Amino acid sequence: MTLSTLIGEPWADYGLIDSGHGRKLERYGRFRFIRPEPQALWAPAAPDWRADGAFIPGSDEDGGGRWQLTGPVPDEGWPLDWNEVRFQANCTPFRHLGFFPDMAPVWSWMRERIAGRDAPSVMNLFGYTGVGTLALAAAGAQMVHVDASRKSVDAARANAILSGQAAAPIRWLVDDAAKFVAREVRRGHRYDGIILDPPKYGRGPAGEVWRLEEGLPALITDCRRLLDAESRFLFLTVYAVRMSALAIGELLAQAFADLPGRVEAGELAVREEARGLLLPTAIFARWTAD
Repeated sequence: MTLSTLIGEPWADYGLIDSGHGRKLERYGRFRFIRPEPQALWAPAAPDWRADGAFIPGSDEDGGGRWQLTGPVPDEGWPLDWNEVRFQANCTPFRHLGFFPDMAPVWSWMRERIAGRDAPSVMNLFGYTGVGTLALAAAGAQMVHVDASRKSVDAARANAILSGQAAAPIRWLVDDAAKFVAREVRRGHRYDGIILDPPKYGRGPAGEVWRLEEGLPALITDCRRLLDAESRFLFLTVYAVRMSALAIGELLAQAFADLPGRVEAGELAVREEARGLLLPTAIFARWTAD
């Protein structure tokens, strides 16, 4: 198993400007925001930061907090672009801005995996606001987008309209990811690719409880059953848990031992514009056929 780092580079509508002392300064289109970042252990490049808002964390380590806005940030959000995909950014109660910019190299990598295929089928589990779904749909994939939150799926549909992909071949499903995948296995369906970004803890639309450490092995086993020797990839990201890339890499290595290809694991990181240093954001594991 290979260990590697996938690096998110700045683009026109996003950049990590500076980081340090447990915080990060980012640009999202025309706005700048300060957010907590425990892994920014170093000193920042600049002593003072100018921003349109900052997220003030709560007292508990599992979440909570509020935005303190100082600039004219619209409550309804504002549009951003990544290549041909257009989507809405906004200041969510969960301290992020409605999408995960460190996933940009993953979107590019998945598009490369399906290049040249005629209408490849790809499933996005825990698909959130759908930027990854739209990035793949724009590259010709037939998408299945699954999330337990109706609000998130509604936001993803709105992003599809904003991106000019209202008529794209995308199935939008409000469903429990593990239950949906198990049904797909029973139906005998297959996919060319699967992307999944499971939370540490969550609830399905019918109150189903998801705990990452308990549910992930069985979910990966079922995802493997939806892929075959003609499939192209599976990409797994894990945020905000005390878990190693080696652990999820070995999970995939065992699940995909009977398929040709290779398994890699490592970290996602974003390159800081001020100095070029890398800020780690998440761990990942992936299987690819080539």
